[in-house]
Amino acid sequence: MSLRLVVVVLVLLSALALGGIAWRASQPVPQILAHAPEQAPAPLTFNYLVTAHALPAGTLTRDSDWTIHTVPAAKLPEHAIIDTPTARATLRGALVRRYLDAGVPIFESDILRPRDRGFLAAVLAPGTRALSIGVDAVSGVAGLIWPGDKVDVILTQEMAHNATPGKSILGETVLRDVRVIAVDQQIVQGASADANVAGRLARTVTLQVTSEDAEKLAVAQRLGRLELAIRSATEGRPGYGEGTGTMYGADVSPALAAAGKAVPSTASHMLVIEGSQRSEFTFR
Repeated sequence: MSLRLVVVVLVLLSALALGGIAWRASQPVPQILAHAPEQAPAPLTFNYLVTAHALPAGTLTRDSDWTIHTVPAAKLPEHAIIDTPTARATLRGALVRRYLDAGVPIFESDILRPRDRGFLAAVLAPGTRALSIGVDAVSGVAGLIWPGDKVDVILTQEMAHNATPGKSILGETVLRDVRVIAVDQQIVQGASADANVAGRLARTVTLQVTSEDAEKLAVAQRLGRLELAIRSATEGRPGYGEGTGTMYGADVSPALAAAGKAVPSTASHMLVIEGSQRSEFTFR
């Protein structure tokens, strides 16, 4: 009996050992994951504004005059203007103080913004003056005039009531090829209308004129109505003359020209003076 008991115990121990081996073999083998090396954070970069092309001194800038350069923070030029919507909006229409080559950064000292003190005086060419005239939807070309445009100023006026019908109304160009430097308080050259100015008609247009033309324009405003005529951006086109002289009503309307012609008179007049009495007689 004892031998049989020993055999049974050995069989049970062997079975337990084999079961343990089988259970451990059925378990998944743990894998050792290799840790990837930590990547260094990307360096901080900035976009700053540079000139898209050469800008002469006196240029009134547009959005197309700027482009951007991207550099790490350590290489950002000192006093360069960071590219933001606000920065671009304030640069629109700014005056370039000095010649800027293409691809150079723009600094605050290089520009004068439209709201800066002395901007209008800086925009004017040497020896010129700025003079504003009142306009409406018709005389201001329906609000389609922008700073930077060139215009002619036309004066229309009515002559004395005793003038002949054909000469009672006249028009003449008092100034030619003058530069518009502001429309109301907008001094932006070449900008598209935004929500603040779209659909709003101008009330004043400011022109750049000589001192003599400023006096002429001031007098012309008292004489009659002023109209603005936009000039073509292309000068010297054949067949488009400047026009000369004064245009009367009779030059425009054949009816007024006919009414103004003198009618031959067949009547005779006699003036009789007797002392202090004066009498006039007409004989037909």
